Amino acid sequence: MFQIALNLASVRAKIAEACRIAGRDPAAVRLVAVSKTHPISAIEEAVAAGQRDFGENRVEEAAAKIAAYPDLIWHMIGHVQSRKVRDVAPRFAIVHSVDSLKLARRFSQAVLGGARPADSPLPILLEINISGEASKGGMAAHNWREDSAVRAALWEEVGAVVQLPGLAPVGLMTMAPIVSDPEEARPVFSGLRELRDALAESFPHADWGQLSMGMTDDYPIAIQEGSTMVRIGRAIFGERG
Repeated sequence: MFQIALNLASVRAKIAEACRIAGRDPAAVRLVAVSKTHPISAIEEAVAAGQRDFGENRVEEAAAKIAAYPDLIWHMIGHVQSRKVRDVAPRFAIVHSVDSLKLARRFSQAVLGGARPADSPLPILLEINISGEASKGGMAAHNWREDSAVRAALWEEVGAVVQLPGLAPVGLMTMAPIVSDPEEARPVFSGLRELRDALAESFPHADWGQLSMGMTDDYPIAIQEGSTMVRIGRAIFGERG
């Protein structure tokens, strides 16, 4: 009955230790409990243990959970199909997975069309494919330092996104490759931080404060490299329901 609470305590302790190693304040790292595929009863246990931020990747599944717990902070962390944008925009506090200018434009149109209150722009993170894996989504950024064409295309796309009305870009998100040794993911995390810093220099009017990176197998490394949001599912809820 109390396993989720114990798991949360363990994850929070590891977050604190990673912050200690990096000389960071644990309060600067937001724990997003990834509740996708898990029942409302699991969310209830996590809430009882003090958890407030939850991540979902399908609006159809999330709708009932959000209706049951409307005061929690709900994060859309999965790929959003264009036809689902109007369902996502009013329900979620932040979207981690805006992976193209086309999708950003759809969200902008939805917000301007009344999907959210006029004074409530939608916070978004730009999903970045920094590892170059074909299986990963996101804006192409592999070798952005060395490849001038990749950099130019990315800067053009990001520059267009940050100008869109109704949206509030707040940072970047990435997914690291699945590797046997979490240390192998470190260059991906440090690379996203360096890309964020470069974009902040080029587009200083936008907010670049957030880095959503790190999951169950690699979040301590991600935190050491500057993550401000870790997306943890299995370490909290166990294997998917």
